[in-house]
Amino acid sequence: MESAKIQSIADQVILLDGEDDEYRVTYLFSFGDCEEKRFDIAMDPITLNIIPVNRERPLPYWAKLDYHQCDGCPLNTQTHEYCPVASSMADVVEEFRDFVSYQICDIRCDTPERSYLKTSSVQDGLFSIIGMLMAISGCPKMDFFKPMARFHLPFSSTEETMVRTTSMYLLSQYFAHKNGVSPDLELNQLNAKYREVEAVNSGILERIKGYTEKDADKNAIVILNSWAQLLGMEIDDQLVSIAYLFDTNSPDVQQ
Repeated sequence: MESAKIQSIADQVILLDGEDDEYRVTYLFSFGDCEEKRFDIAMDPITLNIIPVNRERPLPYWAKLDYHQCDGCPLNTQTHEYCPVASSMADVVEEFRDFVSYQICDIRCDTPERSYLKTSSVQDGLFSIIGMLMAISGCPKMDFFKPMARFHLPFSSTEETMVRTTSMYLLSQYFAHKNGVSPDLELNQLNAKYREVEAVNSGILERIKGYTEKDADKNAIVILNSWAQLLGMEIDDQLVSIAYLFDTNSPDVQQ
């Protein structure tokens, strides 16, 4: 009964926002020689799962589930021929397999609410789009990132990511508490989830390292993995680097 009520409210919110049956994010990479690479990402507005696109060619061999399958992966080849993460990012990896990470381009990200534009390195755009694709891919280890993908913030800084991740997780714990589950206010489970994310990142690196000719794709995964490690350490250190933002006893705040 409660689930049906929540579903009804969610449907009403979507109608009020004027959304269709999908939530779409578009990335456009523009280079000085007039070359452009465009990626349209659509997710279900309720489940937040990626809506698969019709591919003109088969998925690459490195997307097969049993090809460098991640440690601790709960999926099996009887039900999943392909790795959800690898499948979701296959087009991006293929398009940038011969790009160097430091190549400069204009990167535009359009969401239904607003647009973002940044002139930066290819890898800066890649770790944003790949991070989003991994979150909505359907991989059970990445599902907890889905709400962040729904409120996607491209080119986010380390501090922004830290605040967004912990805030979203604590919000999830509020809803868990409302459903009678003891909330994890110490972020212990979040830390454990990030250890699993590191395993996924390592698995993806193993998949593509022999396929990509240059380093743009690989470096984007390395950055995502570095962030996972950093956030894990921050949680162990009780998030001291962002504690000042919430110090209501500070003289500056009291003024």
